[in-house]
Amino acid sequence: MRIKLLFFASLREQLGIAGEELDLPAEVSTVGALRAHLRQRGPAWQAALAEGRLVRTALNQSMAAPSATIAAGDEVAFFPPVTGG
Repeated sequence: MRIKLLFFASLREQLGIAGEELDLPAEVSTVGALRAHLRQRGPAWQAALAEGRLVRTALNQSMAAPSATIAAGDEVAFFPPVTGG
């Protein structure tokens, strides 16, 4: 399943990427599973998306809980709790 990822504010700076399209393995079907999957990319990803770190997630431009289900073609955005204009 292919989705679009977006990263905003300090997450974008920390990860060095504003967005990408990503093919997900079948077992990654929720926002929480996606976050855990992305942490496997390495130290910067582990730090930016750490379990205890407050990171907001939007699924198709609506706030989403970790249990929200992801479908092909969805847009998932990660951002810190407060972003500047």
